[in-house]
Amino acid sequence: MPRRKHLRKIVEPPRFKSYKPGGAEKSNMDPVELLYEEYEALKLTDYDGLHHHEAGRKMGISRPTFARIYESARKKIAMALVEVREIITVYGNVEFDHHWFQCAECHARFTLQKTLSSEKCPMCSSELIEPIIKKVTPK
Repeated sequence: MPRRKHLRKIVEPPRFKSYKPGGAEKSNMDPVELLYEEYEALKLTDYDGLHHHEAGRKMGISRPTFARIYESARKKIAMALVEVREIITVYGNVEFDHHWFQCAECHARFTLQKTLSSEKCPMCSSELIEPIIKKVTPK
């Protein structure tokens, strides 16, 4: 029986749903799915400049596990660039520091503070907000 996967801690979800290549002919290939934890690994290492050990500790996982997630993310990004494919973000095996929500109208992602009297999007004031949660796909 395989070991249970530990949830990877991330501060916030990616601020985008997808990246599409511009200036190229439309591709018939499926998009590359970048997991939230892969995005977080890229951000912590390449953007924030943390070493794998520090980044792994921040995500609540071991350095070898972090290295595998990071390597997977790099391969997916390279595949998307070389094959001119769209990149979409997909909920993975993660837990957030706070409860995150997304606006159904403007697609902004945000947390709700306990001091807010009403649950509205801070960008467009829409009341059509939904929690960002793991979407379980039937097998």
